[in-house]
Amino acid sequence: MRVLVIGGAGYIGSHVARFFADRGLEVDVLDNLSTGTKENIFPEYGFYKEDILDYAAILGVMKRGYDAIVHLAAAKAAGESMVNPEKYALQNVSGTINILNAACEAGVQNFVFSSSAAIYGEPKYLPIDEAHPKNPENFYGFTKLEIERILEWYDRLKGLRYAALRYFNAAGYDPEGRVRGLEKRPANLVPVIMEVAMGLMPQLEVFGTDFPTPDGSGVRDYIHVTDLARAHYAALMHLANESKSFAVNLGSEQGLSVLEILEAARKITGRAIPATISGRRPGDPAKLVASSAAAKALLGWKAEYSDLTTIIATSWRAYETHSAQEKK
Repeated sequence: MRVLVIGGAGYIGSHVARFFADRGLEVDVLDNLSTGTKENIFPEYGFYKEDILDYAAILGVMKRGYDAIVHLAAAKAAGESMVNPEKYALQNVSGTINILNAACEAGVQNFVFSSSAAIYGEPKYLPIDEAHPKNPENFYGFTKLEIERILEWYDRLKGLRYAALRYFNAAGYDPEGRVRGLEKRPANLVPVIMEVAMGLMPQLEVFGTDFPTPDGSGVRDYIHVTDLARAHYAALMHLANESKSFAVNLGSEQGLSVLEILEAARKITGRAIPATISGRRPGDPAKLVASSAAAKALLGWKAEYSDLTTIIATSWRAYETHSAQEKK
C-alpha cells in the first residue's frame, strides 16, 4: 500500500510515517517544514516540500498514485486560534479543502484525518464518548469540526472514505529513539516541561491549583504518540478493508494532572524544573478524559504506551539526544 502522509515531518506525523514504514507500507511525506523538521524524514521516504495551500503542487504529488492519504498538517494552538482565526481558517479549513479536492481529482479513495477532541468543548459528562455534544470553545476546535462535516459530504457526494481520529494531548517520543526532530515552539505541557528541564525556558507556569481534582491542578488525557501512530495505522487498515467511513475517540481513559506530570518529570530528569502558580485560564475545565471504547470495539485499539513514566522518559531521551547532537 502506498500512502502519502501530509504533515509527516511534524511531531505526530513523523511518528505515524515511521510506524507505517515499519509495517511495510510505502511512505511518502508532504510537508512545508514550517513546524516539521527535515530530521524526521527518513531515507526510505519520498519527500515533497510543498504547501497544502498550493493546489497545483499537491495535486501534482497526488497524481503519482496513492492508495491513501493521512492528513496531519494543521495549525493547532487553541489560544492562538482565538486571536488569529484567519490563520486557522486558511491553514486548517482551506488547506484541507485543497487536499480533499486534489485527492478526489487524483482518484485517492481512503483518507485518514487527524481530528481533535476539542470539537466537544466543555464536557457535559466524562469520559467523553462519540455521542457527546459537539460545541467547540475555541476556533481551532471549530476548524476540526468543520472539516469533519465537510468529510461527511465528500463521502456522500464523492465516495471518499474517511476515518476521523479525535484525541486531546499527544505526548512522548518514539520508544526506540529514532524520531529525533523536536517540536518547534512547543505550547503543550510535556514539551514545555522538557524545555524548562533543558534550560531553554526559565520556568513552567501552572494555571490553577484550585480545581476540584485530587491535587487541585487540571487533569487531561495524554496519549503517547506511538499509540496515536498505532491508531492511525489501525484506522487505515480498517478503512481499506471495510470501505466505510467512521470517527472515533482515542483516549488513555486515565487522566494525568499537571502537578503529577511535573513531579514525575523532576524525578525522571533529575532536574529541579522551576514552576510558578498562576490563576486559572478562562474556560479551562477541571478534567478532560476521552473514552476509547468505540476505538477498541471497531479497531481493536487501546493505549499501550501512554503511562506517565513512558511519556516522560521517552520525551526526556529525545531532548537529551537532540542536545548532545547540537553540541557536536
